[in-house]
Amino acid sequence: MSELKPILAIETSGASGSVALYYSDDKYFESVIKDKRAHSEKLLISVDEVLNSAGIKIKDVKAIAVSAGPGSFTGLRIGMSAAKGLAFGAGLPIIPVPTFDAIALRISSELEEGNEFIIANKVNSDEIYYAKFQIKDNSSIFVDALQILKLADIGNKNAANKYGNVFTDDSGNMSVPGAVYIAKWAGSYGNSLLTLNYDYIEPNYLKNFIVKVKRNG
Repeated sequence: MSELKPILAIETSGASGSVALYYSDDKYFESVIKDKRAHSEKLLISVDEVLNSAGIKIKDVKAIAVSAGPGSFTGLRIGMSAAKGLAFGAGLPIIPVPTFDAIALRISSELEEGNEFIIANKVNSDEIYYAKFQIKDNSSIFVDALQILKLADIGNKNAANKYGNVFTDDSGNMSVPGAVYIAKWAGSYGNSLLTLNYDYIEPNYLKNFIVKVKRNG
């Protein structure tokens, strides 16, 4: 997929968002948005920042990769909408990247062959997104499929598996992929997901979005 570089990547699945323009592991430009409430305000500004840093225009980008979830419902919608708008305006294909696969790619770069690890990010106060991976052949494979568990169950699974490499959204940056790893995953594994059919791309919430209505009285 070298012909699809540079890749413009957008990641808004968690508390901190980011945008990257990715050529290779040795050449990329990244802008981080630390305030979750500012995703919608600063996302396109960050896109301009990375393009200006690289000295190119949006028309020079070959594809747009976007974090597709699961993650923050609002964040994913903002990121996906921005990716679709940019892609439509410039006639670029989109690569929707499974967020946990990109997180696993990031974590696997720090662990040794054969190691297992768990990613457990909060859905809400009672539930978590959960998946377990193993590093194999310099990549990562699912051991336990991506699913939603009750928050208390993660401790039970760790005890049952006698395993402690757990990455959560309380443990720092390793629990989010970052736009660089969204782009890196897209460049390595995203060829089959590449599409110009923007209307068919939707975030993977993994859980139905429920609007809470405040009742009077």
